[in-house]
Amino acid sequence: MEGSWISILPFLVVIPIAVWTKQVLPGLLVGLLIGSYLHTPSLIGGMETMLHYIVQALIDKNNIEIIVFLYSFSGLIGMIKTSGGIKGFVEKAAEKIDTKKKALLLTYVSTIGTFSAPTFRFVTIAPIMRALLKKVKMTTKELGFVIETTATPIIVLIPVATAFVGYMVSIIQISLQNQKITEDPYTMFIKSIPYNFFAFVIILVGIYLSFFHHSKSNAPTQVETEAEEEDWHTCHPAVSKDLPSKPWNLLVPLILVILLTLFLTWWSGHTKANSFFGAFIKADVLQAMVVALLITILLSAFFFLFQRFKINDLITSFVTGGNDLMSVVLLLSVVWGLSSVAEDLGFSQFITAHSGWIPQMFVTPLLFLFGAAVSYFIGSAWGTWGILMPLGVSIASVSGVSLPLIIGAVFASGSFGAFSSPLSDDTNTIAKILNLSVVDYARYKLKPALIAAVIAAVLYTATIFFI
Repeated sequence: MEGSWISILPFLVVIPIAVWTKQVLPGLLVGLLIGSYLHTPSLIGGMETMLHYIVQALIDKNNIEIIVFLYSFSGLIGMIKTSGGIKGFVEKAAEKIDTKKKALLLTYVSTIGTFSAPTFRFVTIAPIMRALLKKVKMTTKELGFVIETTATPIIVLIPVATAFVGYMVSIIQISLQNQKITEDPYTMFIKSIPYNFFAFVIILVGIYLSFFHHSKSNAPTQVETEAEEEDWHTCHPAVSKDLPSKPWNLLVPLILVILLTLFLTWWSGHTKANSFFGAFIKADVLQAMVVALLITILLSAFFFLFQRFKINDLITSFVTGGNDLMSVVLLLSVVWGLSSVAEDLGFSQFITAHSGWIPQMFVTPLLFLFGAAVSYFIGSAWGTWGILMPLGVSIASVSGVSLPLIIGAVFASGSFGAFSSPLSDDTNTIAKILNLSVVDYARYKLKPALIAAVIAAVLYTATIFFI
């Protein structure tokens, strides 16, 4: 279909509705519905068109692999929780940490084994730090800030074995397909990692606050004193007193999934390349990650059964964990459908015809700042990425701006909201575990997050002269 202004209507309604409702899904659904009726303007035809786009997205091979990966990954984490892996790790680590330096080093070093998802990071490291609050001698807000800089900002930079990878590659894939760009989406993701400037800057801020900044006041507040005195086993179900304490039930599955992912990725591409590193470039990475995860789940299940855990409990914990990400699967299916219907309405052609007036040097910083504002008000990195990635890739193809740079900026904008927004899951989870006021804690984080965002915007403006 030839591009016209109606092709942007589905995206124009998404953002205001998402901001108004503080939820991403309602805006995306309304956008998809409007796009479907614009495509087929009849009472029944619009609904049939909407169903068509969602079904087409869900039967795509790559999309099915992504859904299996997300559900299975969350299911594995559910099994680890039930088997006492997280609780055991927390207790063992808390026994051995007796100084501020050791505690903060553990926060960073433990990222190696717990980088799978932000919530996973929080429930493994935050209870330890809460138990050691007096020894750390930081305010609880500072401690929460440091912990958060080792979660989403680091996880978005890791290209394997995280809950983010499948989603990020997926939205790159649909955006590239809409523009008829034949680049490999995973390769584009890898190339975009150095350009997620916000993540790098906020990590450096966290390191400064950890090791080089001295708190003006080490006197605990009433809330902080209560956090110290209250048993940390009550701060999250994953560390509940009712669970067994088995740290190896965390370490074994994580080691397995990382090693198997690396091996199977190499194996997938070793016959197509002449070098070791070339094999990783030629590999079907998504399929390798899914197979590695499924093998890990089977081996972990046998490992847990050998410890006399009941098979019914393991199955229930797997299903419960997997169901935790069903909202993400629903979000993905709507994003896929919205991107497809907008493209069929002529979205790319419209952007091509009407965005050439933007000076090239300002394209990336403006996209980043706009996305950062959106992500702050909706509190969702994944929602922001789903909304902005098709727009960003379209603009990049018109303006001649580097695709990895644009993709990195979109991911950075979502990372800003996930880190700083009072509506984000990260903010609410860490505040709950550390017994903080969500609003006060979010306000505390906003200033350094804004400074990091300004630095990132400057870097995006300057980078255009070097690539």
